[in-house]
Amino acid sequence: MALIVHKYGGTSMGSTERIKNVAKRVAKWHDAGHQIVVVPSAMSGETNRLIGLAKEIMPQPDPRELDMLASTGEQVSVALLSMALQTIGKQAVSYAGWQVPVKTDSAFTKARIQSIDDQRVRKDLGEGKIVIITGFQGVDNGGNITTLGRGGSDTSAVAVAAALKAQECLIYTDVDGVYTTDPRVVSEARRLKTVTFEEMLELASLGSKVLQIRSVEFAGNYKVPTRVLSSLTDPLMPLEEEANSGTLISFEEDTHMEQAVISGIAFNRDEAKITVLGVPDKPGIAYQILGPVADANVEVDMIIQNQSVEGKTDFTFTVARGEYAKAMDVLNKSVREHIGAGNIVGDTKVSKVSVVGVGMRSHVGIASQMFRTLSEEGINIQMISTSEIKISVLIDEKYMELAVRALHKAFDLEKA
Repeated sequence: MALIVHKYGGTSMGSTERIKNVAKRVAKWHDAGHQIVVVPSAMSGETNRLIGLAKEIMPQPDPRELDMLASTGEQVSVALLSMALQTIGKQAVSYAGWQVPVKTDSAFTKARIQSIDDQRVRKDLGEGKIVIITGFQGVDNGGNITTLGRGGSDTSAVAVAAALKAQECLIYTDVDGVYTTDPRVVSEARRLKTVTFEEMLELASLGSKVLQIRSVEFAGNYKVPTRVLSSLTDPLMPLEEEANSGTLISFEEDTHMEQAVISGIAFNRDEAKITVLGVPDKPGIAYQILGPVADANVEVDMIIQNQSVEGKTDFTFTVARGEYAKAMDVLNKSVREHIGAGNIVGDTKVSKVSVVGVGMRSHVGIASQMFRTLSEEGINIQMISTSEIKISVLIDEKYMELAVRALHKAFDLEKA
């Protein structure tokens, strides 16, 4: 049969009772003849608890020691799941990332996976064992434990699936798949049976919290078929039913020829807008503004530069709301006088709304339909950015949910 990787999130591992249910689900797949590797997250809330303890000791914890501490949450999960499987008669063995090993670079708290040695895991699988590997962590060339950043267990699972050439990576979460938009905003939102990696990458980058963006990048780069499905269903539900549930993230060539033009509406409340007024319109000005911002490790999203008037222009960009104060501080201290800007103004009450779909490549009029819909609702567009399969607009925060509902209806996303 096939080699399958299961990934379980913190909610799925949130109590010993839920861990026992995970064990039943994993055992069901193993009983069907599949080789199974499991990558669980720490129990729900555990990573936050550990980081909180660290900050009680040291307001700005040393990154190496923080990784040493934060990695223990996943070690608890893998050991408990292995025990739960053993109690129901399964051979199971757990490993920390450094034991596999999962090799990473040395960027503590946000390390990137470089390679995975599959020899030990394949030997165990060949002996009929279920292998459980900690997510979220690895080891660098110096033998230091590293972590991959928040949501890193998704990336770990996809990386393990790629290394083992798994048939599929199943990401079990507390939702039953990827929806056309957040059902809490639009009650008519519909679960997608399939979505392309490109679309999922855009949705993840634009605020969809179903999958961590780096895991989607990894899955797309290494062509790992990935399915998002719920862990809150009956663990003993028929295998065939479960294997076809959720949302399959696949390749464009695998989807239907007449795929919907738009697959989903994404939104992000975590936006802030900054405008540098009256800057000289000359070569290098964008770098002089954004270079110091990047050096402060602030990520810039949407960018627009106005038409030059008498040699002066306005330069506007967006950042994450949590980094707004830092960006403004950098601009006021090291940029404003240096480039001769007139003033720097900002707005933290903005949101980004995006329509996403690979069908944009072959259909015209998507932008005009989007803009018409927003106009009919009296919603002003402050900024626009596009890619081949995405159109994003920045709007006043108070209109965000209205915009999402209107666009979802305008593009008939409630219809199968």
